[in-house]
Amino acid sequence: MGEAASGGGTDVLAVDTPVVVRTRYLGSWTGGFVVAEVLDDGYRLRRLSDGAEVPQGFGFSAVRADPDAV
Repeated sequence: MGEAASGGGTDVLAVDTPVVVRTRYLGSWTGGFVVAEVLDDGYRLRRLSDGAEVPQGFGFSAVRADPDAV
């Protein structure tokens, strides 16, 4: 699906890459998102359930490629 690009020592996930996100309350990881846009300091995500973009951005450290995505 998406590919990682290297930039500034950080692997940046490509748009449409399925991802998991660290929850702010429990610190666990939850899936069901894809990268909608790469920002200077992280990502804007889109929910797979309804295709809506999540309004707030997520820092690079709060988003990982979904290990279960095929």
